[in-house]
Amino acid sequence: MLDIRRTILWVIFGFSLVLLWDQWQVFNGNKPTFLPSGKPTVAANAPATAGATNGVPTASSSTSGAAGAVPTQAAAPAASERIAITTDLFKADIDSQGATVDHLELLKYEDNGDRSKHVVLFEDGSPATRYVAQSGLINPVDSGDRFPNHLTPMAVKSGPHEMADGQNALEVTFESQPVGGLKYIKTYIFNRGSYSIGVRHEVVNMSDKPRDAQLYLQLVRHGTVAAGTMFGTNTFTGPAAYTNEKKFHKLDFKDIAKGKAEPPPAANDGWVAMVQHYFVSAWLLTGAGSDQLKREFRVRDLGDNLYSIAMVAALPKIAPGTTQVVSSSLFAGPEIERTLEATAPGLDLVKDYGIFAIISKPLYWLLNEIHALLGNWGWSIVALVVLLKAAFYWLNAKAYASMAKMKSISPKVTEMRERLKDKPQEMQQEMMRIYREEKVNPMGGCVPIVIQIPVFIALYWVLLSSVEMRHAPWIGWIHDLSAPDPWYILPVVMTGTSLFQTWLNPTPPDPMQAKLMWIMPLAFSVMFIFFPAGLVLYWITNNTLSITQQWFINKRLGVLGKK
Repeated sequence: MLDIRRTILWVIFGFSLVLLWDQWQVFNGNKPTFLPSGKPTVAANAPATAGATNGVPTASSSTSGAAGAVPTQAAAPAASERIAITTDLFKADIDSQGATVDHLELLKYEDNGDRSKHVVLFEDGSPATRYVAQSGLINPVDSGDRFPNHLTPMAVKSGPHEMADGQNALEVTFESQPVGGLKYIKTYIFNRGSYSIGVRHEVVNMSDKPRDAQLYLQLVRHGTVAAGTMFGTNTFTGPAAYTNEKKFHKLDFKDIAKGKAEPPPAANDGWVAMVQHYFVSAWLLTGAGSDQLKREFRVRDLGDNLYSIAMVAALPKIAPGTTQVVSSSLFAGPEIERTLEATAPGLDLVKDYGIFAIISKPLYWLLNEIHALLGNWGWSIVALVVLLKAAFYWLNAKAYASMAKMKSISPKVTEMRERLKDKPQEMQQEMMRIYREEKVNPMGGCVPIVIQIPVFIALYWVLLSSVEMRHAPWIGWIHDLSAPDPWYILPVVMTGTSLFQTWLNPTPPDPMQAKLMWIMPLAFSVMFIFFPAGLVLYWITNNTLSITQQWFINKRLGVLGKK
């Protein structure tokens, strides 16, 4: 019975590693090896709603939460110029047509494929790569005048477009001609050291009548995501929204395409975002009076594999000759947890920790605190494992003592099984009698495995989702803890420690189970070759500390080296 239970636990543990291996394949842009998904990915030629190509939100949202067809009067493309902006963190292009941010490079982050290049977050290329940040005005009365939107030509005001040394802020202003009696002035404010780009919206009523208008803040992104496994546990990519009442909402591309997406109801707070691995963009309303602006949350399938999420805020009535000013912020950068927490309530939730978030979040906090002391993420992982082993020391000591006792009675059990192999019921009773007399708990040695499974998976998600691990070096040949060991040294060491730990454990009396106990570490080592180096480092440290503790316990009980 003990052997069967231990084998079952090993199988569960092995299956967990298989799932993790599949997820790591997914996030490296490969197809799952073991468990391919039966669900099709979002089609590149998904049907578009009528006139959806211009992407302007409608005057009213549909009951399903996704906006209906765009106005039938589609704006014709106008000649535009791209204004290049350079700061300490960004290299951006802003299209004068609507003052849309259509290209944004993150200068502090290198591209995975070519580290001589930077990560490109926004890009206005083909539908397969398009990702832009838009804003504009819409008329609450759908049959009324059109107002300036992201298709409206705007002129850039003269001024510097590059942040100089010692300069803390850079402002770039765009201004439209009056459309429908309203002039729209949009000012981007880049602050040194900040991934939050301030965006000031000034709406000037040039007509002789009061005007009602709505301000929309919109993100448009291609719907291409990594293929998921049949369990759908990969880190989320797609639109998201947050309100204080409904909290964090993920809005899947597939649900948007089917018209089943349910964004949160209108509220006086909240934000919208586009989430992907390591990086996020988000529109937020900021400044005095922002909590008085009621906003709607809308998602749309624009066709050609493009999807949008928008936050639409109703502005107070604008009297003739007056100006309505609204402040907002466009966050575009890495998912650094503390930065996200300081930017807006709930924004840290875009960092996906998977199903074990309750364990992953404190693990990340502890890992981050250790890194603040050591300054190296690799050594921080080692120190984290030491602390975890110290926390579980007495529990593991009891478990290893139980395993040592099992090893000491292994010859007696083997002899009994051979003697009663034709009498299974009597053999089971005799085995339980031996356990009682020797005061051995058959399940005691399984406790460490059960405890390590959720911690192992939780730390996997911490290493997978934390942008701090991206391109973080450890020592020597390990230049990126989020990537596999290029020389396969860590996987080989991990395999050696796993085999040595198997030698320390009690040998199952059944020959097949005994062989399985030796084969499984070798089988796992193949997957660990492709696991991130940080995860393998964690497992080596854990194995080494476990071996040390088990070695001394076995030696103290006189079973070291016995089969």
